[in-house]
Amino acid sequence: MAKKPKIAIIGAGASGCFVALQIQEQLQGLCEIQIFEKSKEPLSKLRISGGGRCNVTHNLFDPELLSERYPRGNKELRWAFESFGPKDTIEWFQKRGVKLKAEADGRMFPATDSSDTIIQCFLNELKIKHIPIHFEQGLVGIYSNQTSDQIKGFRVLWEGGVEEHFDIVVLATGSNRKIWSILEKLGHKIVTPVPSLFTLTLENTDLMELTGLVVPYCEIKVLPKGKPQKGPMLITHWGLSGPCALRLSAWEARTLFEADYKVDLSVNWVFGKSTQSIEDDYLSKKERTPADKLAPDPEWKLPSRFWEWILKESKIQANKRYSDISKSEIRVLSLSLTQTKLRMVAKGVFKEEFVTAGGISRKDIQFQTMESKLCPGLFFTGEIIDVDGITGGFNFQNAWTTATIAAQGIRKTIVI
Repeated sequence: MAKKPKIAIIGAGASGCFVALQIQEQLQGLCEIQIFEKSKEPLSKLRISGGGRCNVTHNLFDPELLSERYPRGNKELRWAFESFGPKDTIEWFQKRGVKLKAEADGRMFPATDSSDTIIQCFLNELKIKHIPIHFEQGLVGIYSNQTSDQIKGFRVLWEGGVEEHFDIVVLATGSNRKIWSILEKLGHKIVTPVPSLFTLTLENTDLMELTGLVVPYCEIKVLPKGKPQKGPMLITHWGLSGPCALRLSAWEARTLFEADYKVDLSVNWVFGKSTQSIEDDYLSKKERTPADKLAPDPEWKLPSRFWEWILKESKIQANKRYSDISKSEIRVLSLSLTQTKLRMVAKGVFKEEFVTAGGISRKDIQFQTMESKLCPGLFFTGEIIDVDGITGGFNFQNAWTTATIAAQGIRKTIVI
């Protein structure tokens, strides 16, 4: 009887556990799968994601639109989502008794609102499929067994000097400089990693007196020519957070890193409205309803305290009537609403900040299989690759998708 191919999955995070299960499902016992984890527990990042609720995916089912949520890797993932997307994720968990629910903003969580539901699902499945996790297994090196122009498996060296042979190795270690160093020795190019998904610390401004307020329809960009990002903005005691700020941090990750996080920002607090359109609207109200009090458009849904701050910024007294406001004051108010200038001075804290822009160059990977172009038999999944998404469940979807494609690629390798 032929010996079963041995597969080492390095990393017991989201993509590591998922790829193990997908490989077992694809190959139905035709191989021996083992997971190796450096720490003492699996799925630690999954446990704290979404504030402990685990933002599993996003209910965005169009592959084209979905891929646009990835600042890096969108072109490669466009095809990948045809193979395994959010609908497939929902179905996978549902088949295992885990129901997911969508919130108003599209984020999807387990119906229990507990990440432990997802963790137990994985651990139960691994137990059923007899896939072991070996803890406190630190990787030292991966060496290809190369004969002429072919690579026949790998020697894997662990901390403590133990060496094992595996026919296939899957790296699912996330952002890990030590692992990237090992891969560089195998000839892979590493795109310099920089942080992504973080809040924006501002130079001292009285805006921060509005801590806790959410302005629902904002647009923010890095001056002078950054790409605008839209969404709700949360004002904090150190600066800006919420989806709008986090999206900016993702899309401008390299720009902000290279500027040492010291840049000028422009905020439109009522996105979709231009300075000129607001000015024209207020001038019209000044003509039509001069006795009315100056007020924000109800559609903007601006918190009352924020409106007071905007008036103060514009040097306009509260409770003024349109008849008492000059054209120049209307111009200043329109500019304050659409072009507030703020100074970012540092990268802030985001409790879920473990997303990195950078990693193994996408050019080194065959995205139809997630296999290395340089080392046949070496596969990659998740955040170890230079792929990252904005906040909202997109990074986990990348983990599920790349893991599934890797499993399909491994099946082809072994069956062939």
